Amino acid sequence: HVQLVESGGGSVQAGGSLKLTCAVSGHTNTVAWFRQAPGAEREGVAALYQPYAEEFYADSVKGRFTVSLANAKNPVYLQMNSLKPEDTAIYYCAAVRRPALPDWSFLGRYTYWGQGTQVTVS
Repeated sequence: HVQLVESGGGSVQAGGSLKLTCAVSGHTNTVAWFRQAPGAEREGVAALYQPYAEEFYADSVKGRFTVSLANAKNPVYLQMNSLKPEDTAIYYCAAVRRPALPDWSFLGRYTYWGQGTQVTVS
């Protein structure tokens, strides 16, 4: 059984940084970060294809966010720099035991989800 737990959210001023952590238990193949702002649909932010550490990013966060793995491939991180008010959302970690490629940002690709962590940028 795969379990995901996000942490590291909080409130920051525009231009600041946060580092989110996704603690993973069980085997996963692809791990992704999604976010959902109030009144909006959930959208893909970044993903990591674990066997080869291949990274994917939404256009809105390229150059600002970075997804990475610890040496033991657990936990998974999302480093968020140059944060904007538009980044305010609940951030979720998602995973699947099979490759979620292509279409990594499609919600239906993911089997396991964390509880979410709130990020507020003002």
